[in-house]
Amino acid sequence: MAVHTRMYLEFFQLQEHPFRLSPDANFLYLSQQHARALAYIESTLWFTDGFVVITGEIGCGKTTLLEKFLSELDESVTIARIAQTQVTPVQFLQGLLAQFGYRPFRMGKAELLDTLDRHLEDLLTKDQKVVIVVDEAQNLERAVLEELRMLSGVGSGREEVLSIILAGQPELNQTLDSPDLEQLAQRTRLRYHLKPLSQQETGIYIRHRLSVAGAGDREIFDPKMTALIYRYTGGVPRLINTLCDTAMLSGFAEGSNQVGETEVRAAIEELQWSDYQSRTDRMAALKVGATHTLTGMETVARLKVAHKGEDPREYPISQGRIIIGRTSDNDLQIDSKFVSRHHAQIVTYGPDSVLEDLNSTNGIYVKGKRVKKYHLKDRDVFVIGEHELMYLKVKSSTD
Repeated sequence: MAVHTRMYLEFFQLQEHPFRLSPDANFLYLSQQHARALAYIESTLWFTDGFVVITGEIGCGKTTLLEKFLSELDESVTIARIAQTQVTPVQFLQGLLAQFGYRPFRMGKAELLDTLDRHLEDLLTKDQKVVIVVDEAQNLERAVLEELRMLSGVGSGREEVLSIILAGQPELNQTLDSPDLEQLAQRTRLRYHLKPLSQQETGIYIRHRLSVAGAGDREIFDPKMTALIYRYTGGVPRLINTLCDTAMLSGFAEGSNQVGETEVRAAIEELQWSDYQSRTDRMAALKVGATHTLTGMETVARLKVAHKGEDPREYPISQGRIIIGRTSDNDLQIDSKFVSRHHAQIVTYGPDSVLEDLNSTNGIYVKGKRVKKYHLKDRDVFVIGEHELMYLKVKSSTD
């Protein structure tokens, strides 16, 4: 793998992979809206008097913005970052104290609050600021959000030391607008919603990431391809990364270090994408439930997920794409240290489903062999980390 990576980078004369899916602050492209959102996030250090809320659809760059912000903080700021948000209030407080170096998992709620209060007061006396960042905050229970509100306002001088940033999908705004969370909404000083990039920004984004990766001023992608890439990605950064990475791999395989229409269309065909607008229209009816199962469209297959003797969980697969990974922003979440943040995807159009590795650390294995891409057949079993997943075709009424 290391040899292939080196050959790939040498072929395109790059120092790094330009289109990885994992968030990397060094590759952040500050469009006008991303720059504004970052300024709002940074303002939490100047005005510690309320919450800052950043929302956006999956793949629009929220996590990368947070990585950029956190990477630039100095030692005068203590950071607590919460990514596991499907928790009870007690579990949330325990996770928060664990970020501060405590072992709080046998504490009751009263002891948790008292310990947290004393810790924040101690930091205040040392002129330390505290930034609590909650990613995937749309999954927080209302009771947890209420704990956060009370945490921000309890104790003398607390507003001088504590800043809270909530980042999540658009449902977070709907939650905050609920009548029973009016007090929290009143303490929300700034809200900003990230939208996909424009077509012009899409072209700049591609050139920016290539430049950071070592391309300098070289045009690896034909500028005329921006419109085609935008058509199939809708300007969503994560989808741009997926398409551009696949197009470059196609060029590498064919010995072409310039990416033009041939390579981009080969990537579109390999990904089995239709244009973004039609995919969005079809997916609009899909609902992602609390267990991350997709409903609302005809089920074409089912996925059984098993782990170390536990009862298997089952997920329906419909037309379109599902992302599998460790964090809760995935369509199918596998919360394991052996699973990457965004580990794999299954793309289904027509009767066929294609499994693809999303540059994960530990890979995907089928019959003991690591695979990058695999056309799934009925009853195929593949392994992600410590989990086994079985793909089961659903017979149609015409079969």
